[in-house]
Amino acid sequence: MVLFLLPLLSHSADNDPLQDFCVGNLAASPSLNGFPCKSASSVTSDDFFFDGLSKEGNTNNTFGAGVTPTNVLAFLGLNTLGISMNRVDFAPGGVNPPHSHPRSTESRIVIKGNLLVGFVAIDNKFYSKVLTRGQMIVIPRGLVHFQQNVGKGKALAFTAFNSQLPGAVVLPKTIFAANPSIPEEVLVITQFWG
Repeated sequence: MVLFLLPLLSHSADNDPLQDFCVGNLAASPSLNGFPCKSASSVTSDDFFFDGLSKEGNTNNTFGAGVTPTNVLAFLGLNTLGISMNRVDFAPGGVNPPHSHPRSTESRIVIKGNLLVGFVAIDNKFYSKVLTRGQMIVIPRGLVHFQQNVGKGKALAFTAFNSQLPGAVVLPKTIFAANPSIPEEVLVITQFWG
């Protein structure tokens, strides 16, 4: 029986990297776990540097929130490393609408302001907390969550993901901007769920 379980145990975590790095080559098609590697002879120090998180995001939009993603598509040095980050800026009252990350757990730390952060578990239990500067929360992979600036001034948070490309399913966009549209009668019927 033990010999039968050994192969299962050996596949229960991510594989150890077989190389120091694999700076992504966006010109090539993505492979199973990222992009093919840029030629090692063409890798430079700049491939491991990204300054996009130093710039305030645009909050002049419907939600009053600006997300600066730093995934493998923006920062090729992250390719195959299994990590990424976002900077999220909030205007007063701004909201990062309900969304989920299908490929990643999220951890969030508040740098400035007061953020109401909440998520809903599969059993529909709602967990929430108002976070202030220096406080952190973890949101399990795939669960629907949101953030709202409940302070008087701007707010800023950084998120970290255990995926180079966590993906984002933004519920309002997914439901109301689907192409082609979700049939209206389906949306009307489902509003009475539960």
